[in-house]
Amino acid sequence: MRKPRTGQSRHRASRSGQGGAERKRRKLILAASAGALALGGAAVVVPSAFAEDEPVTTVLDEALLNGTTELLPVDDELLGLVDVGEVTEVAESLTYADDADSLQVSGPDAGYVKVHFERLLLNAGDYVTVSSPDGAESYRYEESMIDQWATSITGDTAIVELHRESDSGGSSALGALIDKAAYGFAADVVDGFAAEQAERSRPEESVCEGDEKRASVCYRTSYPDVVDHADPVARLLIDGTVLCTAFRVGESNRLLTNHHCFTESREAKATEVWFGYGCVACGADIANTPVKVNGSQVLATSKSLDYTLFSVDDFDRVERFGYLDLADRPARSGEAIYIPQHPAGRPTEIAMESSVDGGNCVVKHAVYDGYVAGSDVSYYCDTEFGSSGSPVLSRDSHEVIALHHFGGCPNSGVSTQLIKAEIDHLI
Repeated sequence: MRKPRTGQSRHRASRSGQGGAERKRRKLILAASAGALALGGAAVVVPSAFAEDEPVTTVLDEALLNGTTELLPVDDELLGLVDVGEVTEVAESLTYADDADSLQVSGPDAGYVKVHFERLLLNAGDYVTVSSPDGAESYRYEESMIDQWATSITGDTAIVELHRESDSGGSSALGALIDKAAYGFAADVVDGFAAEQAERSRPEESVCEGDEKRASVCYRTSYPDVVDHADPVARLLIDGTVLCTAFRVGESNRLLTNHHCFTESREAKATEVWFGYGCVACGADIANTPVKVNGSQVLATSKSLDYTLFSVDDFDRVERFGYLDLADRPARSGEAIYIPQHPAGRPTEIAMESSVDGGNCVVKHAVYDGYVAGSDVSYYCDTEFGSSGSPVLSRDSHEVIALHHFGGCPNSGVSTQLIKAEIDHLI
């Protein structure tokens, strides 16, 4: 690594909508166009609606289109996409014509609250904040937006507040219109999901023989280099309810995750990227407050090699967490490895020990089938849902030798030698 008014909804811990094949992500595309909306004598800029992304075609994906190669059959459940929250309609607003300047959105026992703005229209100099009740976590929005998520607030309550330069009345068309909110399931419910999956014969992400992952901080004294190389690994919260992992690659604004996590810029924009989310001490249930930024642009994506390369907004806030290098060599059978990850969305954990392998996690098969024949590297390092997109690193060089994506024991990741050949010019 290198450093360079109350809107309350009933929250249910249900399992509806869970699962890879059955999960359906809502993709709303507004028909509005950019322009100026004159309201009450003020000119308010209305942002352009999101357009469908142009598909990014990679070398192997072109081969698929040409029929010179084919995708192997893969059980979607091996992908490990599980909803860890639910989205509920919330009809609330804070307008310039209202007497109130704040409202509360809450879900009893929720692990987090994530507010969605159907519309946010502001006069110049005005802004909206979404905060925790104690103000410890707060995010400021100064620009108008349409159909966008606010950053999540940890806990069961978010306070939305309108800050205006002038207290005089105004148009009811100006302000914040909230149409829905995502409520995260409580930690014990998510832990229950993980326990259920661990008991399955072919779980989405696999704990192979007793969970031997440990919190990253537990290795701080014994393996400081390993812990340092976990710093560029980030937790993803996608579209308010789905978990994956990603990591910084190269010194510029580039991150890597799985294609099956998201594929388009509009999905990236609906994704939170958390850095610095780890336990404060080994054995502690208290985590550091993460630095949260949003995804920005998808630069390349491949179904065949199951990767998505993307950028984030506010890159200067996360640049200090460093980055990882992709190996341009093949993995070696028996090579010692480790996987920093955010299993089930928990603070950073590292899979480095494996009783199946006699002690340390190692490469089982240097060449293994993924979506295409021979694309993967296999291992028995433990993973869970939410681990998709984690880096598999060599213990010797600390280079990323694979991009984790499948469970099944052995678990497997795509060889980064193949990925780097396609995206090296972009990083």
